[in-house]
Amino acid sequence: MDDTETPYLLIQAGDAPASIIARAGNFDEMFFRSGVDRKKTRRVHVESGEELPEPDTVAAAVITGSMSMVTDRHGWSEETAAWLREAHAAGVPLFGVCYGHQLMAHAFGGTVDYLAGGPEVGTFSVALTRAGQADPLFSRLPSPFRANLSHSQSVVALPPGATVLAYSDRDPHQALRYGPRAVSVQFHPEFSAEATAACLEHYAAERPNEAATFHSLLESVEDTPEATALLRYFLAE
Repeated sequence: MDDTETPYLLIQAGDAPASIIARAGNFDEMFFRSGVDRKKTRRVHVESGEELPEPDTVAAAVITGSMSMVTDRHGWSEETAAWLREAHAAGVPLFGVCYGHQLMAHAFGGTVDYLAGGPEVGTFSVALTRAGQADPLFSRLPSPFRANLSHSQSVVALPPGATVLAYSDRDPHQALRYGPRAVSVQFHPEFSAEATAACLEHYAAERPNEAATFHSLLESVEDTPEATALLRYFLAE
C-alpha cells in the first residue's frame, strides 16, 4: 500500500478456533477472500492489544467477528466501542459483522445479550424489511437471500435512531443502519460454505448433547454469493 493512500481498516476482533482456521483460514483471511483488498487495507488486531489509528486517517472500517462476547465488556472491546463512536461522529463509513454488528449496536446505545434458544449456526434465509428494500445498499439484494450465520449473542434492543434492514426467523435484527455511512449485519458475508461447516463442527464438539442438531444442518450449508456481494457493494461506495 502506498504511504500516501488512505487505507481501509480491518478491525480484527479476535481469532477463529484452530479447527476453523485449518479448514477456512482466520477471520481476516476470510474477509480478504471476500472483497476486502489486502493491499489497500490496514489490519488491526484489537483483541491482542494493537492500537487503532485516528479515525480521520482511514477511508472506511470493517469490524470482524470474534469468539468473545460483547457482554463480557473486555477492555479492548470497550476501547474499540469508544473508537467506533468517534469514527461514526466523524462520518467514517463503518461495516460491522457478527461481533462487529453487536459491538456497533452496543457502542451506539443498544443492548446485546444471548440469543434465545441457543446459537444460530448454518445457512439460513434472511429477508429485507421495507426499509431494507428501500435502502441504497441493501436494495441491491433479493429478498429473501441466503446467508451464513454463526452466533450465540444478538442485538436484543436497538440503539436510538437505528433502522432494521433485515431479519431472520430467529433474529429480528439481522441488519441495522445507524446513519448514512454506518451499517452492520449479524450474518457473515465473508463465510464460505466450508467456513460455516467448520463452525457447525466446532459447536457440535463444544456441545455434545446438541451435536446431532448441528450435524443435521450440514446438509443445507452452501456458499452465499448474494450476502457476500453486500460487502463488496459497501466498499465500492
